[in-house]
Amino acid sequence: MSAKVGVLGAGAWGTAVAKVIAEKGIDVDIWSHEKETAEDINLRHINSRYLPDVVLPENLRAYTDSAETADGKEFLILASPSLYLLDSVKKILSVPSIREGETAIGVITKGFIPTAKGPRLILETLEDYLPGFYRQSLVYIAGPSHAEEVSRGKITGLIAASESAKQSIHFRDLLKTNRLLVFSSFDVRGVQVAAASKNVIAIAFGMLDALKTSAAERGMEDIFGDGTESLLLAAGLNEIQTLGRAMGATHPETFTSISGVGDLDVTCRSIFGRNRRFGREIIEKDILKPYSSLDDLITRISEVGYLPEGVVAAKYVKMLAEQHNLKMPISLGLYRILNREITPLEFLHAFIKDLG
Repeated sequence: MSAKVGVLGAGAWGTAVAKVIAEKGIDVDIWSHEKETAEDINLRHINSRYLPDVVLPENLRAYTDSAETADGKEFLILASPSLYLLDSVKKILSVPSIREGETAIGVITKGFIPTAKGPRLILETLEDYLPGFYRQSLVYIAGPSHAEEVSRGKITGLIAASESAKQSIHFRDLLKTNRLLVFSSFDVRGVQVAAASKNVIAIAFGMLDALKTSAAERGMEDIFGDGTESLLLAAGLNEIQTLGRAMGATHPETFTSISGVGDLDVTCRSIFGRNRRFGREIIEKDILKPYSSLDDLITRISEVGYLPEGVVAAKYVKMLAEQHNLKMPISLGLYRILNREITPLEFLHAFIKDLG
């Protein structure tokens, strides 16, 4: 397959996806907002900050100008974090191939986008800014995956969701290898909701996991086990599906397939999960102590040293649950923890009591 491909976002996931494509013999340009990361990729063929110890192909080149990276590409993959995604897109609107709709666009960012209308799904928000060519033709790519594993050739499955079957197939063919399996879906809204809201559940799972493994040494009653974690995971999946239906998901099987239960499971249980890690550090390191509220935490999120997307998503899931009048005790409980209203133990006991 011969194509020109651009990736906007040189974080771990953007770099991993770019590597997979480049290893197929396709030239890939990747944009980094950090000059040091771009130099690292171009001179040493590694991304030591976001994806250390992974050697990158020489036909993967890095740039610090997003418009230059996007210009003239057949495919463009958006990989900036949700907090910055819209700003990234605004900077490429004048690129000729984007302005004329000549570049197919896929998105691998997970989360919601804040707007004057409240939190919205990524694709519908981008459609309001991109030229009309892109309406109903953007492709959303998600699934149970970690950059650390995909970049090392571990077998992984992804979903390419789009209202355009043609575009979904194009991105499926671009990404798939004998170790990266890609499936198509028409349930664009359901896949996006699952990808964004599972990060919220994963933070709660990380807290429970830390409590389960350290109860005795913390002088606590040893009441949390593997079954408790499965209880939380199942209840969390129910909340994701509840929100998905309210936001227009079209296929129930979305939530019982890899983009639903698969993505939730790996995000909660994998050692690579940043949201699980953040949840554990709430217990183990009292990482919330310096922050007065969730908004304060989001404003100063760079101080954490990594980006747990579930922190931002927790704020928006709460707003959406209230907007749609949904009962989502895990998500709303986590919001209250991050907002410094209750402690993790108070939340867990209230959650278990609510289930009973």
